[in-house]
Amino acid sequence: MSGYALIDRSPLLKFIFYPRKFYLPPPAYAFDMAFPVEEGVSISCRFFDGGGDLPWILYFHGNGEIVSDYNSISELYRQYGLSLVVADYRGYGTSGGRPTLTSLVQDARILYRGVRRELTGRGFPGDLVVMGRSLGSVSALELAHDRPEGLRGLILESGFISVVKLLEHLGLPLPADLRSFDQESCRKVKEIKLPALVIHGTRDRLVPFSQGRELYHCLGSSRKELVDIPGADHNDIIFRDTERYFQAVHRFVHSLGKNS
Repeated sequence: MSGYALIDRSPLLKFIFYPRKFYLPPPAYAFDMAFPVEEGVSISCRFFDGGGDLPWILYFHGNGEIVSDYNSISELYRQYGLSLVVADYRGYGTSGGRPTLTSLVQDARILYRGVRRELTGRGFPGDLVVMGRSLGSVSALELAHDRPEGLRGLILESGFISVVKLLEHLGLPLPADLRSFDQESCRKVKEIKLPALVIHGTRDRLVPFSQGRELYHCLGSSRKELVDIPGADHNDIIFRDTERYFQAVHRFVHSLGKNS
């Protein structure tokens, strides 16, 4: 049984997911798509067109967020010519099902293929950068390790190497079986060779900056950068120093080359 499945079957799962059912319509420059992930279950994604020719960002959000929350944040991405697709999790927003770590990882792979098909079908280039914020770093790291066709780079915001380290920081009791899963997660991070950007707040109380620094050092990428946001906590990292944050994201995505 995988480490994800072990957590899914334990009381620990309730400390990881906080699903919220809510919906706001997309702004004029965005559109919604639902992708089937299994029979009777679809995941909602919102496509925010930034109007530029850089690779789109496939974005996996934090555990208390939904795609509608990104209506206003997407305007900041647009100011830098960045386009993004924000994906929900099962049970979040208008998505069906119940969230688990196993489904989170499996669905990310399905969504990656679906998003690429949707973009190319609408005349956009299909190359992507995957980005994970907090819990979303699990999905992003798994995709980066897979390195599917068309994936150009990895961005991690307030991320962690493994769910085990986050649960440890929260002071939760862990089954002994999860120790080997922690080691496996660290091994997989070391095997990631994609260009990578790690962004972390120096005063993050949920996922300490030390975890972001450890994640950066552990990544096997030859092209990687760690950008700290001085004074930022877990949930104000974009707003604490918006210019520093978005200049780093834009610089990184631009370095990967324009879509043609």
